[in-house]
Amino acid sequence: MALEWIDDVLGEVRRDGLWRQLRTVESAPGPEIVVDGRRVLQFASNDYLSLAADLRLAEAAGAAAATSGVGSSASRLIVGTHGAVTELERQLADFKGTEAALVLPTGYMANLALVTVLAGRGDAVFADRLCHASILDAIALSRARLVTWKHNDPESLDARLRDKAGYRRRLVVTESVFSMDGDEAPLAELAAVARAHGAMFVVDEAHATGVFGPTGAGVGEEQGLGPGDLTATVGTLSKALGGLGGFIAASRAVIDLVVNRGRPFVYTTGIPPAQAAAAMAALEIVRQEPERRERLLAVACSLRERLRAAGWTVPAGRSPIIPVMAGDVERAVALSGGLWEQGILVPAIRPPTVPRGTSRLRISLTCGHTKEQVERLVERLSELRGA
Repeated sequence: MALEWIDDVLGEVRRDGLWRQLRTVESAPGPEIVVDGRRVLQFASNDYLSLAADLRLAEAAGAAAATSGVGSSASRLIVGTHGAVTELERQLADFKGTEAALVLPTGYMANLALVTVLAGRGDAVFADRLCHASILDAIALSRARLVTWKHNDPESLDARLRDKAGYRRRLVVTESVFSMDGDEAPLAELAAVARAHGAMFVVDEAHATGVFGPTGAGVGEEQGLGPGDLTATVGTLSKALGGLGGFIAASRAVIDLVVNRGRPFVYTTGIPPAQAAAAMAALEIVRQEPERRERLLAVACSLRERLRAAGWTVPAGRSPIIPVMAGDVERAVALSGGLWEQGILVPAIRPPTVPRGTSRLRISLTCGHTKEQVERLVERLSELRGA
């Protein structure tokens, strides 16, 4: 077969400094992990509440697997839904204050399922220009018109909605905490703009679930949004909640629409009972141990201040996602490589994940990181800055 072009593409990737490769992890998740046979201090995972290796989740998953098996065997519309998954969805709806919730195998699939049932040909989806790839891919698959607005700018959204008033349906989509910038969206203002224009409003709370809000339900909860302000929210079980899966929380009508028309839901195998059991154990910990998120946000605030004081460019935000801006690809890769040589894993984020000229280190904190571990990171970064 004529596949020589693949070598050309891969060669271009290497020349541009964008080569990526997989590493093998040989330990449980945590602040220190074994990667490719080497123990390193890692600031790379989204395990914000340090639950991915929590024994309570493992025990819940193990007990469920022992009685219900390790798989769910088919699409939920074919074989049915296990009671553990139904109970998880009830708990997620209660957690988010909505009529219903629906769990899918990944957050990516949740965005695809939701956006593609809410918008289609003849419609327009208005997305913050820094929205996650899963949202942009969902818009492309929906065949709706993509309209972007300036990052976190309600006035820009208002202008776009005024300019694009002739569409059948209009859907506004944003993240609440942006995965590569770590900043928060002004959800209350964006909701007001969407409502004024009669547009639907969807928020992806993947990086905020379990971290923000009085009960950990997200930025929407923290900013006082209720079900009447939102068409739906998307969340994940695989970041702060420590497991795997995504979910949609919305009215019963929206959930029924996804069940009947959402191709990523209809045509895929559901999550197994063991994963649902682990997620419910995580939700209980979020409810009972608010000190986890309180400590996490305090450490994130302190680290941001220290990095800025040391001369690094760190965008505004409060989340445990802390970007250290490098600018060009080569600088970001060099900084990441320098840390790796010192036994610290911090990924270099490069195009196409972020726009050209904005390559960066993405520091990701967990509540399990100690003061000494954070201090070690700051010291090593200071050495690299002076090198």
